[in-house]
Amino acid sequence: MSPRVTDVRHLSDFRLEITFSNDVSGVLDFWPRIMNRHGVFEPLHDLEFFRQVRVDSESGTLCWPNNVDLCPDQLYRDVLQANGVHQLVDAS
Repeated sequence: MSPRVTDVRHLSDFRLEITFSNDVSGVLDFWPRIMNRHGVFEPLHDLEFFRQVRVDSESGTLCWPNNVDLCPDQLYRDVLQANGVHQLVDAS
């Protein structure tokens, strides 16, 4: 199991800085992840709604007021890749 999200900070537009339980942090641009997604993801296209992101401490991931959440394992892999780490590091 990957580390869980412990903190999130909106930077600008659809960019978030995410921190994990092992102190790894990184910045992800979410626009490419949500721009072609509809249904429950459509409200996230509105920047004011997107900025309401928070950490769900129970699941250890990002979530929004409409109960959309994202897989914390995938977020962790994406942050590692954004930080230039191209192989998973044992998080245990």
